[in-house]
Amino acid sequence: MPHRLRKIRKNRGSRTHGWGRVGQHRRTGSKGRRNAGRHKALWSYVIKYDPDYYSKVGFTSPKSLRKGVKIINVGTLNGITAISTEKQEDKTIVDLAALGYTKLLGTGKVTKPLVIRVASCSKSAAEKVKSAGGQVLIENLKTGE
Repeated sequence: MPHRLRKIRKNRGSRTHGWGRVGQHRRTGSKGRRNAGRHKALWSYVIKYDPDYYSKVGFTSPKSLRKGVKIINVGTLNGITAISTEKQEDKTIVDLAALGYTKLLGTGKVTKPLVIRVASCSKSAAEKVKSAGGQVLIENLKTGE
């Protein structure tokens, strides 16, 4: 259809564009764009095409029950060893549990032999510490106290 023959061009300046005084093409105008009327006129649409529109699925646990896991990578342990003064047979002892860390991860490199106390540790982190001549002491600590 040529653009000049369309209804929108013919009715420029008219308020209703030929759709009446009150209705103004009401029902079909809002169907595809918004979600108005989903509990009323379009309820059958919800039942047929979108049955999960109002449903909630699953359970969100309260924040008070979640564990607070604070992680540190083995690459940042070199800076922490400058703070620690404990030594055991030319190995520096790093107590990550006392510093507030709960898990040791394996990103980075270990250059010194270290004895590390931590609540949990990844396999790659333990391997890197052992290859540098140190060891990881995993202690069963309760987190969140």
